Amino acid sequence: MLTELSIKDFAIIEELTITFKKGLTVLTGETGAGKSIIIDAIELLAGGRGSVEFVRHGAKKASLEGLFTIDNPSHPIYTIATEFGIDIDTDGMVVLSRTISSNGKSICRVNGHLVTLGLLKEFGKVLIDIHTQHETQSLMDVERHIELLDLYNKKQMQEAKQDYQSLYQKLTAIQNRYRQLNENEQEMAQRLDLLTFQLKELQEADLSPGEDEQLRKEREKLLNYERIFTGVRDAYEALSGEQRAIDWLGLALSGLETVSEYDASFSDKKEQFLNHFYLIEEMSIELRNYLDSLEYDSDRLNELESRLNEINRLQKKYGPTVDAMLEYASSIEDEIDEIKDKDSSIEKLEQELAEIGQDVLVEAKHLHDLRVQAANYLKQTIHQELEDLYLEKATFDIKISTKKGKVGNIELDGKPVQLGENGYDHVRFLISTNPGEPVKEMNKVASGGELSRIMLALKKIFAHHQGVTSVIFDEVDTGVSGRVAQAIAEKIYNISTGSQVLCITHLPQVASMADTHLLIQKQIKDNRTITSVESLSTDKRITEIGRMITGTELTATSREHARELIDRAEQLKQIYI
Repeated sequence: MLTELSIKDFAIIEELTITFKKGLTVLTGETGAGKSIIIDAIELLAGGRGSVEFVRHGAKKASLEGLFTIDNPSHPIYTIATEFGIDIDTDGMVVLSRTISSNGKSICRVNGHLVTLGLLKEFGKVLIDIHTQHETQSLMDVERHIELLDLYNKKQMQEAKQDYQSLYQKLTAIQNRYRQLNENEQEMAQRLDLLTFQLKELQEADLSPGEDEQLRKEREKLLNYERIFTGVRDAYEALSGEQRAIDWLGLALSGLETVSEYDASFSDKKEQFLNHFYLIEEMSIELRNYLDSLEYDSDRLNELESRLNEINRLQKKYGPTVDAMLEYASSIEDEIDEIKDKDSSIEKLEQELAEIGQDVLVEAKHLHDLRVQAANYLKQTIHQELEDLYLEKATFDIKISTKKGKVGNIELDGKPVQLGENGYDHVRFLISTNPGEPVKEMNKVASGGELSRIMLALKKIFAHHQGVTSVIFDEVDTGVSGRVAQAIAEKIYNISTGSQVLCITHLPQVASMADTHLLIQKQIKDNRTITSVESLSTDKRITEIGRMITGTELTATSREHARELIDRAEQLKQIYI
């Protein structure tokens, strides 16, 4: 769950720290007080797109920090953290932080480690699920329906998708090669000329594996000849020159030999010293031989510089290292042979396409079967959820069709089929909200309030499958009232029994179900607008909910109504505990 949120110099928020609790936390307040800005801050912590517009006017940067506490030891965040080398203590605390500077730069951290925005998003999506009015409209995006359906049977679908996508990527690579070989003769001839020239240039260079590294080491040695010579000479002179360190060590050895004849405890020390003495003596000889072999060769240095320049020139065209260039030469040699023997290569690729195409179809059929099974269960579950939200007469259907289109020589039941990252399925959510009317796409039959209820029903179902620690609703109850508002309130609270829920609302029914009620207010300080947050006591909750009921002046009747809503909410909560 999100335990604490700190915001500084973000939009109209100067500085704010909010402590969150388990269950349902409701945020209310006048329009423009900063409720949605708090959700924007959380969304940025989860890897959302930032902008300099978020930096408070006159500030150098906006700073955001969120503390999350993970109770579940098998939560997917541990897998992500391990993969990217980020430690999470045994207390399960995860800190996401982000700063956005006024010049547009963004810095992201997870538990103090600098991370990319993409990695921050990976952490964010397993911690937070943000649902806004805009997301409700995404129900009308047919392309997202397959993602929602796959979430329902997430574990099995993930495993099946991995198997399918591994084969699909191989199929795509073979298809690309097949298309290249079937290009027109002029393009293939030009390609062959280019590859032949490149291969000839690499072969004439007569490169050897690891040659560039060996040449650089040899050049480094010649460039530092004088330092090497001086260092070796000084070492040799210290051992065997006028200072005769070897002779002094010999005297020490003689003394130890004498002592060991009369004191056996010195025998081991003498042997140790003797071994070291022989090693040093051998080292002195090696230093002498090395000095004799040292020779500065300016011609060889010129040869090295010339060869390295040639290698550097080739590296700009063919690869960062000699080994990489040799690998490239091998690959273009194979491609040249393939182009020269084009007909045979095409025939071989056609055979490979036929074989892997059947394997891909098998895996795609497995995905299809899982989706059909999940769709049947999901339809039943959604109907029950919609009934709870007073859409009992609605008919919800999931249409799974096959994408048609010529892709290679792949056919399903004798007909061309179009494969993609998710198989060959095209998924559409259809609904009819009026009895006797056929099911149609949601944007053609569902009102805004109905869409909100449909999305809430999906969220209720998917909250368990997604495994996120915090679910956030930002004014998803727009366009509803009366008993529907009460049903939405109960559904949101039901979700909060399984994971923390933060909810911005203008509905008194939803506010009355809160475990924690935060009032967001806008104030003027030093001619600047600032936002403050207050956790409301029971009496202040009655006042705020009463204000939400009347929308204008608070009356004794609205306070009484607010008290009744809170009392009834406490009774309803017992049902869900």
